[in-house]
Amino acid sequence: MPKQVIFDRKNVLVTGGSGFIGSHLCDELIKTCKVICVDNFSTGLERNIDHLLANPNFAFVKHDISEKIELKKLPGLQKFKIDFQGIQEIYNLACPTSPINFQKNIENTLMANSIGVKNILDLSLEYKAKIMHFSSSVVYGPRRADNKKISEKDQGKVDQLSERSSYDEGKRFAETLVMNYKRMYDLDTKIIRVFRTYGPRMKLDDGQMIPDFINNALDGKDLIAIGNKEFKTSACYVDDVVDAAIKLMDLEVNEPINIGSDVDVNIVDLANKVISLTASKSKIVFSSSMLFMTPLPLPDINLAAKLIGWIPVVTLENGLKKTIHDLMASKGLKSVKDIL
Repeated sequence: MPKQVIFDRKNVLVTGGSGFIGSHLCDELIKTCKVICVDNFSTGLERNIDHLLANPNFAFVKHDISEKIELKKLPGLQKFKIDFQGIQEIYNLACPTSPINFQKNIENTLMANSIGVKNILDLSLEYKAKIMHFSSSVVYGPRRADNKKISEKDQGKVDQLSERSSYDEGKRFAETLVMNYKRMYDLDTKIIRVFRTYGPRMKLDDGQMIPDFINNALDGKDLIAIGNKEFKTSACYVDDVVDAAIKLMDLEVNEPINIGSDVDVNIVDLANKVISLTASKSKIVFSSSMLFMTPLPLPDINLAAKLIGWIPVVTLENGLKKTIHDLMASKGLKSVKDIL
């Protein structure tokens, strides 16, 4: 076992670190830790971490977690003195997430949720590192008819043979791996079940409602809503999710925790809010449902409030404003007036 000699900062590994949530997590961790970001860019983007590459406390490793990785042998990580200090924390977010390309990623999704998770757990075991696995609200199955909020005690109902099973059942199996490693090896494991999350760096034209709504509104195009006028969802701003993850990592809490907004939002109201905030003249049209974009249950977040003192604090309007501002900047727009 490596010596746990911590120098000026903890060594933290973030798998899936160039993805939407992962890159925001790296941004926050780099303030106090040395961060090793691992990603294979299957759905993550290099531009999400470009601003971190020059930071001496950051290192990027292009790697698929379904293949084992030996951190000590990587020349680019020598500055982190892993032989002496090891790894203190691991955040696992590695899993393809692309609604529009979901079927193309089925095999990669299966591998990430099984062999990939096992490989990361083995790293946690090697270094006796705390590990947090990012699970998903999909473990509960589809939204219930009564719209009742889902607590962590709800076992959920997922069709293990469905077209979505590589992700939905895969996320359930990943949790099974994590909990059994905890029992077998007394690892300090954490599981957060993330509900729908939005914010800057989400991919465009990827089947994600909020970024596509904003992009189309800025371009004066129709906002394409999935399903029908009855479609409802919750939406948690990415900074709130990152805040929850970092708080949880520091606590002696090992049971799964729901992290998300418990406020139900109608898709039409959400689209109209985007139109209003962008001063757009776009219209709302409806399309057929997508395999990966389905109504999901609302989270009961009382356990998060009780155990980690967390509730989402960024309102939908403020979160949308921040997301709009970021997308406008990427399009070279300085203000809403530039699109009129």
